[in-house]
Amino acid sequence: MGLTKRHKHGLFWFRRDLRTRDNVGFTRAMTSCEMVTCVFIFDTEILDKLTNKEDKRVVYIHRSLQEVDHFLQRMHSKLLVRIGNPRALISEIVTELNVDAVFTNEDYEPFAKARDQLVAQKLQEKGRLFFSFKDQVIFAKDEIRNGQGKPYKVFTPYKNKWISMLTPRMIRDMTFQHYNFTPYEKIKPLIKPWRLKDIGFEDSELMVEAGQDAAEARLASFAKNLDLYQQQRDFPAIEEGTSGLSVCLRFGTVSIRDCTRLAKSSRSKGAQTWLSELIWRDFYHMILDQFPHVATHPFNEKYDGMVWPGTQAHFKRWCQGMTGVPIVDAAMRCLNQTGWMHNRLRMIVAMFLTKDLLCDYRWGEAYFAEKLLDFDLAANNGGWQWSASTGCDAQPYFRVFNPYTQSEKFDAQGDFIRRYCVELMHFPNKYIHHPAAAPLAIQKTSDCIVGKDYPAPIVDHSMQRKLAIDLFKI
Repeated sequence: MGLTKRHKHGLFWFRRDLRTRDNVGFTRAMTSCEMVTCVFIFDTEILDKLTNKEDKRVVYIHRSLQEVDHFLQRMHSKLLVRIGNPRALISEIVTELNVDAVFTNEDYEPFAKARDQLVAQKLQEKGRLFFSFKDQVIFAKDEIRNGQGKPYKVFTPYKNKWISMLTPRMIRDMTFQHYNFTPYEKIKPLIKPWRLKDIGFEDSELMVEAGQDAAEARLASFAKNLDLYQQQRDFPAIEEGTSGLSVCLRFGTVSIRDCTRLAKSSRSKGAQTWLSELIWRDFYHMILDQFPHVATHPFNEKYDGMVWPGTQAHFKRWCQGMTGVPIVDAAMRCLNQTGWMHNRLRMIVAMFLTKDLLCDYRWGEAYFAEKLLDFDLAANNGGWQWSASTGCDAQPYFRVFNPYTQSEKFDAQGDFIRRYCVELMHFPNKYIHHPAAAPLAIQKTSDCIVGKDYPAPIVDHSMQRKLAIDLFKI
């Protein structure tokens, strides 16, 4: 991290790294340039596909950017925000400001890689430089290879190699406080309004506070419960059972290095388990980068031509949280209301859609992509293909979650179910997981008649399990 200034004017392009601390590309810009202008572009190619104009992800990004902008203002500068296509806008800004080099952090999604290639090409034609850095993962692309020099396809050996290769330097704090931002007066003529309504969206309520400060506070709070993580992480009714940092990691309001430093700070089983979850994140990003076909096709090409017999009618009931299986319905209603779903529940509902309803995993993957505040293509795709048994190191197709026993195990008292399936509020614990099995007298005293006040199960699990196993025997 030398202090030699090689470029007179640099542009730092924020993307999924909405923080000014422990940010590799941001720091590299500061150490390499005499003056740095910061920019964010609301990409209309992405935004135009969002039908919900109160999309919580846009709201989260907007609020996080406001915090960045306030920081820059304290440094006598300002965040430059544009709305449009970054492939054209970055080139325009470079010309307007006479920028020598653009700095940013790597993105491993196919769309993003293609975009960056075009941006770099345009800059090269202008005689300007484009630098991108690894920031959102610890190990990227092909940095971890097996003995044959190929990408790992199974998680455990990947994890072991990941741990063996990790050094303290890789997770050091990259915060750099000798700021040299472009003075506000120099960029004032380029400032344009970027209120939510200017972007074409409206404000909405978030279940998590946006911004770097809130993310770091969330991490500090989780640190107190880190050692209990393994014991609590599978129970959705325990509000502090997970880190709650998936949204922060998705948009980069917290650093993956900061998270890894915390995970390495304790030798408890809780810390080791959380470290494994962080490594899964790296693993799925590696899979997406090295095997980009997974974005649209099964990782296991054996299943590429498989015909899923599930119906749109059943899929719609799943989306609505009206399947008649309380743990599934509560999870889906939580997603629809808050934009979030507990990780254990993600596995349960994904398995139910693919193995009970026999619907194509891509239907569920797309629905999650539309609804999840923490939507990340690599993690979402990896999780869905794991549950559907089509992915790398996937759940074997003959192991099918029983949603009722999963419910009894991980929401024993029905606390989470009652929170979102309020019509089941008065069911006794014995029947809260499978109300259709309750005698009519119990249903009446519980003020909920199955088939009238709450749907009867739309499928029989034991029957569907057999059909799912047969489906995968190709």
